[in-house]
Amino acid sequence: MPFSDCHKESLRLFLPELITIRRHLHAHPELSGQEHQTAATVAGELKKYGWDVTEGVGRTGVIAELGDKSAPCVGLRVDMDALPVEEKTGLPFSSFNQGVMHACGHDLHTCIGLGVAKLLAEDKSKLSGVRLLFQPAEEIASGAKWMKEDGALTGLDALFGVHVFPEIPVGQIGVRRGVLTAAAGELQVEILGNGGHGARPHQAVDAIWIAARVISGIQEAISRCLDPLSPVVISFGKIQGGQAFNVIADKVRLLGTVRCLDLQLNETLPNWIEETVKKIASNFGAEAKVQYRSIAPPVYNDPKLTQLLENSAIALLGDANVLRLEQPSLGAEDFAELLQDIPGTMFRLGVSGLNGCAPLHNGYFAPDERCLEIGISVLTSTLLDWMQKRGHH
Repeated sequence: MPFSDCHKESLRLFLPELITIRRHLHAHPELSGQEHQTAATVAGELKKYGWDVTEGVGRTGVIAELGDKSAPCVGLRVDMDALPVEEKTGLPFSSFNQGVMHACGHDLHTCIGLGVAKLLAEDKSKLSGVRLLFQPAEEIASGAKWMKEDGALTGLDALFGVHVFPEIPVGQIGVRRGVLTAAAGELQVEILGNGGHGARPHQAVDAIWIAARVISGIQEAISRCLDPLSPVVISFGKIQGGQAFNVIADKVRLLGTVRCLDLQLNETLPNWIEETVKKIASNFGAEAKVQYRSIAPPVYNDPKLTQLLENSAIALLGDANVLRLEQPSLGAEDFAELLQDIPGTMFRLGVSGLNGCAPLHNGYFAPDERCLEIGISVLTSTLLDWMQKRGHH
């Protein structure tokens, strides 16, 4: 196995510095597309380790390259952005930016990328081509597209990724072949009724009442009209309407998200949702306008690359600590956008410590930092394995 005792020792010595960087990033989170300081920190570290660094790729993204550029090239993608979430952990390195938090672990992902960079840079003679993508704006599902448009994938033969996972204890990872995450869409519904006096509802068309029928009716329709073996989740997260307590609202706007694992169903879903919503609204005399925006396709893990990563992880962690995930996740991930062009795989990194771990996107999310060592070891080993098999023919 290419991951040697020297790597382990080097990582052990480097970890305290890496944890300091992680805590700095955690205390200074930046929202999607605004990762200027994060990117500057990342670029500075990468240059220090001896990588060829290109900044401003995909707006605020960073690319680093090392090794023989004419040889087959393997990539690692990590994301850098934070969320508009108020931190409630009470940690000494809590976010200084009110209402902004690394509630999805991208600060850890960034530092895993830096850890891999540090170890690979000490091993230049063994490298074929390797490229690290530090991606912005994953949370708004835009950064992968931005980086792709700027040529970040040109010449890449394979791509690996990682995401922290609070349901798995620290020290373990989860792998899955095939579909890992759902396709995701954004759904906007406008109900157009007819306003009137709150005391005389029969003279109006109540958009709030009809919006309530749409919210519950679409869930009923999913359970009765779609195959229950192909799950679809529609959740409305925002509702706006009405002007006064005694005036029947003439307009209500609903904003929600759609998740689906079945690729064929995902193609037909926008039309089905539109027809269903319009029927419900028209039954009560209102008009509905429906807009559907596709956010991300499903992450499809290449079986061969997943097997390579699994083998590397078993050699490092032991078979019992490499979990085969039976179910995909209904979460979305714009890593999927990159996998439209090249094969790749993403694994789940356990971050639940002795006291458990709050869910992703939660103000109490506090992952166990010991996951850094696991993530860096597995990815460094996997990249070296890939280069050994592919890079030197």
